[in-house]
Amino acid sequence: MTVNVFSVPVFFIVFRETLETAIIVSVLLAFLKQTLDGPSRDVVVYKKLVRQVWFGTAAGFLISLVIGGALIGVFYGLGKDKWASTEYYWEGSFALFASLVIGVLGAALLRVSKMQEKWRVKLAVALEEKPAKKGGKFKRWCERYAMFMLPFITVLREGMEAIIFVAGVSFSSPAAAVPLPVIVGLLCGGLVGYLIYKGGSSTKLQFFLIVSTCLLYLVAAGLFSKAIWFFEAQDWNNQTGGDAAETGSGAGSYDIDRSVWHINYGNPEFNGGGGWGIFNAVLGWQNSATYGSVIGYNLYWLAVIIGFVLLRFQETKGHLPFMRMKSDKSSYHDDEGVVTPEHGAGKGTIVSGQRTVSESSSGAAPVKA
Repeated sequence: MTVNVFSVPVFFIVFRETLETAIIVSVLLAFLKQTLDGPSRDVVVYKKLVRQVWFGTAAGFLISLVIGGALIGVFYGLGKDKWASTEYYWEGSFALFASLVIGVLGAALLRVSKMQEKWRVKLAVALEEKPAKKGGKFKRWCERYAMFMLPFITVLREGMEAIIFVAGVSFSSPAAAVPLPVIVGLLCGGLVGYLIYKGGSSTKLQFFLIVSTCLLYLVAAGLFSKAIWFFEAQDWNNQTGGDAAETGSGAGSYDIDRSVWHINYGNPEFNGGGGWGIFNAVLGWQNSATYGSVIGYNLYWLAVIIGFVLLRFQETKGHLPFMRMKSDKSSYHDDEGVVTPEHGAGKGTIVSGQRTVSESSSGAAPVKA
């Protein structure tokens, strides 16, 4: 009777995809709560950025519903699964993009405690300034809507994956067994995300930043490894002429020439994956690892380590290795606020609360803007 009303594979699929999304969204919301809703709170900027996170989540969810529904409609209408032929290309592309975005964001999050006031000002300026007419429009747009893009890409990828997987699993289950596990999976994933948010927003800032950054990098390294695995799996599907994952975990389901290890249990792609599917979502676990996925995982961590070493070198020496210090672009802090450098004759802008003044290198007295 339980099987007829509650499909366990459907539950694990939905919970797995919701969990990965919930981790990223909850970390972003807790980060905004810690940095912009504290003692030096900026209510306007805080609300704008929180709306960006939720708009990105909602937009990704709605678009994934539309695309997933269209693909299922095409399957029933034409009797052919158009998604399956290029499924891993799409999943690999989304996973690769998300891993790179998280890689950049993680380094920025970890430095927030040292540069909290400067970050608050930069976020406010990025939201309020009008885009320039010449050059760098895309870069400024990405900075302005950074809190929108990451949840949007994550929810879009996970939503499409969940819809297609649930549709595939539900073919072998009665229709009555699908709604309840979908709802329970969404609630369980959302609950985990809420607990992460509450824990993150109530702990000390530096401790939260370290823990959340480590968690994000674990997810990102897994995404980078999975992206390579997806591309290789798609190539194997093209060679075999079908979806090799449907054959299970035995012979024929993987390319032995690329295999580092293969075990016949713990397959995160088969019948929802169970707990292994959750490990796949959070840590990038695969029961059938390839040279590319293993080397890619290690290279991602190596790139992160090198990146932090370079950042530390720049903090202590004032410049990157083999590069000269640019004295005309130096920035500094004073008791009145944060000074942000600009190109030109040594001019800077001091921003503090509601007051903005300009200061020139000629020693002229500050003038109110």
